Formats: sequence, C-alpha cells, structure tokens
Amino acid sequence: MKKYLFLLLLWCFSALSFAQDSLRLRIDSLLQDPMFETSQVGLMVYDLTADSVYYQHNARQLLRPASTMKLVTAITALDQLGPKYDFKTSIYYTGSIKNRTLEGNIYCVGGFDPTLTLEDVTDMALSIQQLDIDSIAGKLVADRTMKEPVDYGEGWCWDDENPLLTPLSIGRKNIFLTTFSEEVARLGVNLENVTLVEGQLPSNAHHLTTIRHNISLVLDRMMKKSDNFYAEAVFYQTAASVRKSLAKATDATGVTRKLLKRLGLQADTYRLADGSGLSLYNYVSAELLCTLLKYAWNSPMIYDALWFSLPIAGVDGTLENRMLNTAADGNVRAKTGTLTGISSLAGYCKAENGHQLCFSIINQGIMRNADGKAFQDRLCQVLCGEKEVDKTQEQKVAKRSARSAQKSRGRRR
Repeated sequence: MKKYLFLLLLWCFSALSFAQDSLRLRIDSLLQDPMFETSQVGLMVYDLTADSVYYQHNARQLLRPASTMKLVTAITALDQLGPKYDFKTSIYYTGSIKNRTLEGNIYCVGGFDPTLTLEDVTDMALSIQQLDIDSIAGKLVADRTMKEPVDYGEGWCWDDENPLLTPLSIGRKNIFLTTFSEEVARLGVNLENVTLVEGQLPSNAHHLTTIRHNISLVLDRMMKKSDNFYAEAVFYQTAASVRKSLAKATDATGVTRKLLKRLGLQADTYRLADGSGLSLYNYVSAELLCTLLKYAWNSPMIYDALWFSLPIAGVDGTLENRMLNTAADGNVRAKTGTLTGISSLAGYCKAENGHQLCFSIINQGIMRNADGKAFQDRLCQVLCGEKEVDKTQEQKVAKRSARSAQKSRGRRR
C-alpha cells in the first residue's frame, strides 16, 4: 500500500513539474517575438502561494514604469498612512464678531483632495452660518502650504497637458477661493470689503469645519482610470506625513526608499521622481514592482484596499477591453502603464493550479504600444491557464520571424 501511495505522489509531482516546465516553455516562446530584437522587456512572475520566483527575464533591468509607478505610490501610501486615512480640507476663522460682522479672516486650508466637488464647497460655506454673521470685514485666505509651490512633477514633458498640482482646487482647476466666496455670498453674507489672498493658517485660528474623503475613494479612480492628478495627490499625502508644511516630492520618495530597504532591495539603485509615472526620470525594475506586490499580498490591510482599486481584465478601468473571452478575463487584476515607447502591466492573477501569482511586465523601446499590450495580454493568458493560443497572433509572430530570418540570411550573403 505504501508503495502505491509513493508511486501516486511521485506521479503527481512529475505531472506538476511537467506542467510548470511546459508553462515556462510557453513564456520562453513568447519572448522569441522579433519585436525584442529592437526593444527591451523586464519580466518577473512570483508564485505567492509557493513563495518562490516562478519566472524572470531581465527582472533587475532599470526601465521606465509609466503608470505602473502608481502601484509604488499606492502601496507606499497604504503602508505609511493606512486604509482609514482621510484627505482633509478645512475652514478656520480668526478675529472677533461685532454687530454680526466678523472682523477677521476666513482661512481655507487645502489638503490636496482631488475629489472636492461644488457640493463640498457649499457645505464648507454653510459652516460660516455657525458664526451668525451677515458680513465679513477681512480676507478670505487660501492656504496652499501643504505642499511645495511647484506646478508640475520633475521630469514631466513640457508639451503635455497636465493640471496644476495645487492642494486647493475644484475639478483640477485653481478656482476654489473664488467659488467659495460666491457660495458664502449666496448665503447672504456681505463680502463687499473682503479681499481674496494667499496665506498661511495662524496658530490662533478657530476651526469651523473639515470635509473628509477616504483614501479608498481616491485610489479607485487613481488606479482604475489611471488618473495622474489623483496619483500626485496620494504622493503628496505621503510626503506630508513626514513634513507638516511645504511637503516635497523628495519627502515622498524618501518614504518609499525606506520601505524598499525594509523589503531587502537596494533603494539607491532606483530613480524615483513622481507619483503618477508621468516623469521620464523614473527608473524601476520588474523585481521592484513584484516585491511591492508580494509585500502588499502579505499585508491584508494593504492588500484589501489595493485589490479593490485595481482594474479587472475584461471588466473595468483601463483593462475593460483587454483579454476579453480568455482565461485572463475577470481573473487578472493589474495596473497598466503607457507612455511613448513604454507599455507596462503589473498586478495579480490566479494560475490554473489555484496558486496566486503576482507579475510585472515592462516593455520599453517599442514603436507601437499595441505590440506591448498584445505581449502582456498573451502572457497573462498563459499564466491563467489558457490552453488554446491565438492562432492569428501565432501566425503573425511566425511571419515576422520568417521575415527576420530571411533578412539575416540576406545579410550573411
């Protein structure tokens, strides 16, 4: 009986080993695509269930991550701030009230909440009614000192159309103070002698109200829609956690570097510039992204928040129209990344054997982003247990390989 049991276990082990070897060979074959003669790819697949590297190719090569940089931003923020963290915008006042007139200032303190709406501004204006005043003799002050006074991220392209990185805005526009004053006036408060200025909240100010939005609301749009403004808002929350005013991008990247060191990576190896991935100065590796994904998976507090924010293949976000009607459809949850010459994808999926995997793919130097996406999609399909390969795509690859071989023979002649 023991002999049969041993033989059964040996057979199971051999079958599993064969299946894994077959899967690795299929990934090897994908890497034979002629596009890799003129472009780079960094790739890593980690088996979270088995706690081991499943596959890697140029995993430590430094490449531009594009919007998969948002994974770095999100995981760092969730680690530093926690999933219960709220973005805050507050209203304060100074001075005294005489004959229903506030002889002092109203301060609007920005906390870089990208979700602020007109309804939120109306609610903040309503807080003025607590003072039982009908006029203000002073100033409406916008306090934007939460972050450094820079409008754009380091290494952003000058010809891109990006919103200003202001910590006090509505709909990405620098119109908060004007809108707030209009709402206050609409409530019947006389602002005839009021001026709108920039300034900083004094220590003797009195609190009126605070509008809060949980980080999960911000992460949802940041990840599923790859919203760069939302990503920079999260980035600067991390920065502000270590500097009370005029938080800098380097404060945020400093927090990330500490996390990377904690996870056993050589943090000085990488170049970290912004939170969205727009910067051309970012250089990370597939290994770095997989290490962070692994860390998140082992930290339920982080993983739960991250998991629900990631786009789902064939379902929503930037993956809504990718991997449709394949084994990856509804299985892969991952962050996409696209810049000129860059295409990337990193996230999670479940393998055919039930093992949970995390993966990172960075294509760099590609002339058509569609080629990078096609490679990533096919790789995910293989990881998820796709049995039938897209024959049309296979034929295209075969034709390109044949043409490439023919050219090589021509050159040798």
